[in-house]
Amino acid sequence: MTILDNIIAYKLKEVAAKKEAIPTRLLEKFPLFAKETKSLAEALRISTTGIIAEHKRRSPSKSVINDKVLLPEVVSGYELAGAKGISVLTDSNFFGGSLDDLLVAEKTVSIPILRKEFIIDPYQIYEAKAYGADAILLIAACLSAEELKQFSFLAKSLKLDVLLEVHNSEELQKSLLPNVDMIGVNNRNLKNFKVNIDISKKLSEEIPADFVKISESGISDVETIKELRTYGFEGFLIGENFMKTENPGETAKQFIQNLR
Repeated sequence: MTILDNIIAYKLKEVAAKKEAIPTRLLEKFPLFAKETKSLAEALRISTTGIIAEHKRRSPSKSVINDKVLLPEVVSGYELAGAKGISVLTDSNFFGGSLDDLLVAEKTVSIPILRKEFIIDPYQIYEAKAYGADAILLIAACLSAEELKQFSFLAKSLKLDVLLEVHNSEELQKSLLPNVDMIGVNNRNLKNFKVNIDISKKLSEEIPADFVKISESGISDVETIKELRTYGFEGFLIGENFMKTENPGETAKQFIQNLR
């Protein structure tokens, strides 16, 4: 089994247990469920930098990245640095995150927050709304065309922006849906976790202009972003490059200053 296969197998069990513990009807009563959301797509469209800065403690490919710095310090540092969105990994088993991280981020920053998760069930979309997210990630490699259609429709009905992640042309073609706001090209192969920035370049011409184009993973220098902009990308999701340092917020600040 690939890393992605293992993650999905675990998620199926995890979500089933969560549904038993906190049914959807209870999630809908959470205070943040009624919160007015902020559009990540709109924030990126008017941004001069397009940085979505990610909080990530560890990953299957790199083990521990940074579990020393506190989340409020990281996300507040990102916002002060000029990031236009915050990505929060909520998977605990593989990435060391949690839904509590989402709650803390929501209380700490005023910019849009993306729930970074392997969503395989509508329940997780209700969860995202209940815990304060403004946007969700849907991964084409994890879902069928019909699931992508249904999940993106549900997200928009809950006023959540949708970032749909693809890795190749086949995934992209099933992802060009009316309820999708952003198309993210993940430069990291989720089967072996190897990174290749050329994936973003290759797929850029196939993404219609009405979607916000986002390049994800493996971005570590300003020159790469400047080059990707020429391919029409407006958003850039960066996590590990910031998180691997002692002060992610300060690293993000220096990076964004060099980008302007």
